[in-house]
Amino acid sequence: MADGQIDGQTENRPRADDHRAPRAPGGAVAAPVTGLGSGGGSGGTFTGAGRRFLFLQGPHGPWFYKLGRMLRASGAEIWRVGFNRGDRAFWFDAESYIPFRGAVEDWPETCASLILEKRITDIVLYGDTRPVHAHAVAIANAMGVTVHVFEEGYLRPHWVTYERGGSNGHSRLMDLPLDAMRAALAQSDMDLPDAPARWGDMREHIFYGALYHWFVMTGGWDYPAFRPHRALTVREEFRLYLKRLALLPFHSVQRWFASKAIRNGGFPYHLVLLQLEHDSAFQMHSPFRTMAEFIEVVIDGFARGAPRHHHLVFKAHPLEDGRSPLAQTIARLAARHDIAGRVHFLRGGKLAPLLNHARSAVTVNSTAGQQVLWRGLPLKTFGAAVYAKPEFVSSQSLPDFFRQPTRPDSRAYRDFRHYLLETSQVPGGFYSSGGRRALLRQVVDMMLAAEDPYDALQSGNAAPRQQLRLVT
Repeated sequence: MADGQIDGQTENRPRADDHRAPRAPGGAVAAPVTGLGSGGGSGGTFTGAGRRFLFLQGPHGPWFYKLGRMLRASGAEIWRVGFNRGDRAFWFDAESYIPFRGAVEDWPETCASLILEKRITDIVLYGDTRPVHAHAVAIANAMGVTVHVFEEGYLRPHWVTYERGGSNGHSRLMDLPLDAMRAALAQSDMDLPDAPARWGDMREHIFYGALYHWFVMTGGWDYPAFRPHRALTVREEFRLYLKRLALLPFHSVQRWFASKAIRNGGFPYHLVLLQLEHDSAFQMHSPFRTMAEFIEVVIDGFARGAPRHHHLVFKAHPLEDGRSPLAQTIARLAARHDIAGRVHFLRGGKLAPLLNHARSAVTVNSTAGQQVLWRGLPLKTFGAAVYAKPEFVSSQSLPDFFRQPTRPDSRAYRDFRHYLLETSQVPGGFYSSGGRRALLRQVVDMMLAAEDPYDALQSGNAAPRQQLRLVT
């Protein structure tokens, strides 16, 4: 099969200039696709009639398939492009599945061709920075196609993020001032929803991740040109998922002892929220290339600024799989700065108990920073984040921050959080069955609406939102 070939056909594909100006057969610049990209009804009318959705890569597991099935029930037409056997394994409708077996260099041309051929009005994807998605977003923008972006919740773990056009550092929230959010909130009188008493899908997340990489690893013959968007090979990714699953009991015991030492230590401490080094938010929207670079900056700032009786606690991301030697890096740098006895490392676990007694927190741009702000604790960030507003995060140098951190404007942050809950944050999750059911009850109407969540709140046309009272 030729590179970029889909369904046995390669002729009459449009060209793409710099991946941004798709051209129709014959060389003419492709016009926007009938203006349907803005789609949907208004004033509470949500229909999929006339809408044609193209799904790209989604979260591990069946979420995208279930979302597509619900959109089809609304009257929309649905297609899914798969780039490997992992994508195919969780899409249970062969007729709407389109395998892409070409190299990533062939994807922009193929993507533009599909939009024209299928008269696509909407593209759906998970995260907007991996190469195939970044190309698709640029092409969709040039062709007048609406881009629906899903991400892990800005207020995770009890919510999912749904936006149009981009997320994280590409979100509309980055340039939206707090005064504009407050003005939009004047259109609403909804009470802030509560998080459920019990809701967790971490094990399901790890399980689906391992299963996805198993399918990719064993089905490479079917997609010979596929290359993962991360540095590790699929086989290495699969081994890390298996290792993570196998070590869960050991890490749980290890974490219990480390947490007990911190709780019973009686010392003031500052919390460092680590992230996954390969995560797009860290790689694409931060000044660091590796987590070790960030750790070195933090330890140096702590050693130079923190009172001598204060301690520093590093908390790993719950999905940290060991590809980066975090514990060894922290121990080595702490010893170099002669503060080894004041530095601690925790492998994942719940954040809330740690925050209850912390003096402040530092992160690059982790979404967990919002839990810090919710408690009114001082927060120092280094990367682009939707919550990194001057009203919330400290502008101090790191030594000054550890010496005497400034507190956030808690009232302003509550307005910001309220705005998120009224717009882009949808209760539910990608990986557990209960979380998926909760998402489907609300997000389909949001996708079919004429306006994105931010404009809908401003105009008073937002889809009805439910209070978060899910029993899983």
